[in-house]
Amino acid sequence: MLFKWKYQPPTSEEELAAKDLGEKLSISPILSRLLINRGITTESAAKRFFHPQLADLINPFLMKDMDIAVDRLNDAMGRKERILVYGDYDVDGCTAVALVYKFIQQFYSNIEYYIPDRYDEGYGVSKKGIDHAHEAGVKLIIILDCGIKANEEIAYAKSLGIDFIICDHHVPDEELPPAVAILNPKRADDPYPFKHLCGCGVGFKLMQAFAKNNGIPFARLIPLLDFCAVSIAADIVPVTDENRILAFHGLKILNQNPSIGLKAIIEICGLNGRDISMSDIVFKIGPRINASGRIESGRESVDLLVEKDLHTALKKARHIDEYNEQRKDIDKQMTEEANQIVARLESQRHQSSIVLYDENWKKGVIGIVASRLTEIYFRPTVVLTRDGDLATGSARSVTGFDIYSAIKSCRDILLNFGGHTYAAGLTLRWSDIQEFRRRFQSYVDSHIQPEQTEATLNIDAVIDFKDITKRLHNDLKRFSPFGLCNPKPVFCTVGVYDYGTSKVVGREQEHIKLELVDSKSSNVVNGIAFGQSASARYIKSKRSFDIAYTIEDNVFKKNMVQLQIEDIHPTEEEPS
Repeated sequence: MLFKWKYQPPTSEEELAAKDLGEKLSISPILSRLLINRGITTESAAKRFFHPQLADLINPFLMKDMDIAVDRLNDAMGRKERILVYGDYDVDGCTAVALVYKFIQQFYSNIEYYIPDRYDEGYGVSKKGIDHAHEAGVKLIIILDCGIKANEEIAYAKSLGIDFIICDHHVPDEELPPAVAILNPKRADDPYPFKHLCGCGVGFKLMQAFAKNNGIPFARLIPLLDFCAVSIAADIVPVTDENRILAFHGLKILNQNPSIGLKAIIEICGLNGRDISMSDIVFKIGPRINASGRIESGRESVDLLVEKDLHTALKKARHIDEYNEQRKDIDKQMTEEANQIVARLESQRHQSSIVLYDENWKKGVIGIVASRLTEIYFRPTVVLTRDGDLATGSARSVTGFDIYSAIKSCRDILLNFGGHTYAAGLTLRWSDIQEFRRRFQSYVDSHIQPEQTEATLNIDAVIDFKDITKRLHNDLKRFSPFGLCNPKPVFCTVGVYDYGTSKVVGREQEHIKLELVDSKSSNVVNGIAFGQSASARYIKSKRSFDIAYTIEDNVFKKNMVQLQIEDIHPTEEEPS
């Protein structure tokens, strides 16, 4: 009983529109209503949604500076210049580097890649990285998933005779770096129609343009789409429009013929033989790619992603799996410490935001801790740690609140910051933390809406158990890939009862395995409610209750569905 449920019953006009669309598509009104809720109101739009086509990818040359970037890359290859592919140490940066490096390497050998050390160099372009490039004779750096604010560093590189092509998706400043080309759909002067590519997506568009310009068949790019799918899922960008096309076809590659490095991670994760979903990427594949950069060096993840030998790849995958186990231990300890601080700071508990700091927290894990606290307290959160005289931190937001703008409002006391609506990073002087906390919290107080700090669950449709058929479940799968802006549909059934066989399960008896019936059919439906054992006594009392859930495959019984129950309310508390 964690969430406030939000449900907007369809109007009579919406019911008619759903019925009409459902008849045209030969799907149930339940599903056509889901389409309309997603802004898909015509038969042609629905067909594009259900059947994303690579032919519908946007012309990459619509992105500002794309022609300049391709010309500079062609010149570098024509003059046999050394090229460096440089990226951030997270999933998006590592997959972007792997994609661009692997594609160019098919046609050109004078190329290497570079991932900065989180602890030694920090985020983005570093002077150490530029010096490395200079010593190696590099004349062109393609930087991915960062660089949009590296004005000083790129000016320094320019003084050494090194050009930059920036491929980024973070919000730019008013003054752009002195790069040869800046590919970023969030540029104010960029006409590119889709603004929500991830860093790997921007890198893909550069390779698409390069291939088009050089007469390379688009089919040569398709095997690299698994990197795009991993990046889109892990970086939590909207799974709509162009991202939906890239994720849809990328998941196909990931399931049918993944790159050697990803194949090794899939095996280490225990995902072999399963239909890998965006959720599997978020919770299993992505954290392992991230782990090496959080604990040691992000370069190890790229080494794995570009590996060509499966035996070697499996060895590398096992190594980063060990990093992931270390990360989980540190993450758990830091989250517990952060929760204790929140509990002690009585004033903080009543604030609309959270700002915490500890000089002993590990830099590579503070972003995860910020995410955990946001999920627990439903408030924009900043977590900081010490780096000499400086504080470096990560920020995470709640639905609908722009945390980047909140941080930007404090820019005069920040040494560096960057990010987007829901996630950002920042650096400031350790001595300025209290002033930052005061101003950040003041901004959040005056801009956040009360409902943004509530635990809410959006209900897509109220249905009965008799509506849950194999056909409905199969049709729901057509809505995938799921993610931001295309969440997995959440249904509600009211007035359900325990069949008499529900029980508490789990190592710590924290989950409930359910067998349920409703009053409108004799169907007995299986369900699992993770972490909701507190509701077990009420469920066993034989009183009716309402459930909010998603419909999943039953992994133990083929051809059967299982409800993943998100929340449980006594029947008198109806959806509002």
